[in-house]
Amino acid sequence: MRLSHEPLKISACFDDPNLVSRAGLVPVMSLAERAGLHGLARRHVRIAARTGVYPEVKVACLVAGMAAGADSIDDMDLLRHGAMPELFADARAPSTLGSFLRSFTWGNVRQLEKVNRELLAGLARQAPLLPGAQTLAFADFDSMQRRVYGHKKQGAAFGHTKISGKTVLVRGLNALAATISTPQAAPLIAGTRLRGGSANTARGAASFTAEALGAARSAGCTGTIVARADSGLYCAAFTGACRRAGACFSVTARMDPAVKTAIASIGQDAWTPIKYPRAIWDDQLQAWVSDAEIAETEYTAFASKKGQAVTARLIVRRVKDLNRKAGQGQDELFPVWRYHPVFTDSPFQLAQAEAQHRDHAVVEQVFADWTDGPMAHLPSGSFAANAAWLTCAAISCNLVRAAGCLASAAHARARGATIRRDLIDVAARAARRGRGNLILHLPEYWHRETEWRSLFEAACGPPQARAA
Repeated sequence: MRLSHEPLKISACFDDPNLVSRAGLVPVMSLAERAGLHGLARRHVRIAARTGVYPEVKVACLVAGMAAGADSIDDMDLLRHGAMPELFADARAPSTLGSFLRSFTWGNVRQLEKVNRELLAGLARQAPLLPGAQTLAFADFDSMQRRVYGHKKQGAAFGHTKISGKTVLVRGLNALAATISTPQAAPLIAGTRLRGGSANTARGAASFTAEALGAARSAGCTGTIVARADSGLYCAAFTGACRRAGACFSVTARMDPAVKTAIASIGQDAWTPIKYPRAIWDDQLQAWVSDAEIAETEYTAFASKKGQAVTARLIVRRVKDLNRKAGQGQDELFPVWRYHPVFTDSPFQLAQAEAQHRDHAVVEQVFADWTDGPMAHLPSGSFAANAAWLTCAAISCNLVRAAGCLASAAHARARGATIRRDLIDVAARAARRGRGNLILHLPEYWHRETEWRSLFEAACGPPQARAA
């Protein structure tokens, strides 16, 4: 692609006060106001420090900046260029927002987490976030180790994480998240909690699970909820919290001696081949030819803990272990299997329940969006400030997802970076027509006009007819 007129002399001037580079923030923040962000922050967040005044304004600024792509406190200055002050009142400077974050205590962070849970319910009333939630919804729990480099980061410690499929020790902070989704909907964030880098995944599992499942119910998940987690949450506290909340659990079991004994008791005729990556359908056998098979048995977990024993299904997937020396002529005498057990009380059939648990990996999409957005950094040395930043990132993620649902079916499942590129990072020129009438002139022949108009009309109401 080249310039249309080569001899044309081009110059750049930063002198137009009427330009807006992110006009998509107008419907996004209008949607947040309709869902009650300002009122919730004013009612719940009570900060005693002098720098914590007007929390509703400053929380809204942080959320708006993150929705526009800010990943650090300095990036919040993008709310104050050009005609942005004409569109948004009370935009605060990055230094003010940084002081506000550092004024948080852990109790204030918990207040902000409550804002996120209640705002999610408000957004669910404004946009079709969770289609099919009246029948089936999934709540996924997982943690993410975010690497930090500063020597004065409170709570930073070495914890386990996976990089390129290998488990390594990384110095950072641990972010625990709970997402809710349906088979037709992309995941939303129902809860967050920042912990020290060396924190055990199961720490605080009962209270966090109860809060997240309560948020899912408030957001419209009135049907069956299946809470999915990996082996880090294989504990009686997690399964007990799920049952008390009226949800089913599906958690990866650890290969301890009791689980190994239960797997060994499964007969060879009980294993069923499943459709697995690289599986082939055989027309003659009318079955999937694959190296993966599944079976189930009844199992009682946590029997050693008084009054906490749980009896449910143990679903086991086994995959053939590759023989690395087969190319050297050392073929195997018998197949060697790798076993992947899942402890669940899911009411679904064996194959369906096992496939649903593998879909727990959808939570990694949220972590990828965070890493590509506001969670690229944990910007402060204060632990409470970083925890507040994490919660604001969750609010921003849900808000961007709601905007995508109002724009089009494709954007309802798109990544956060795609929604920002297509709907938020839109250039416009602001012009006034009379008193109190502000018009945004967007690009002509823009390829996302239909989607942006749908979002604008849903969040701000249909535009007024333009005078001839």
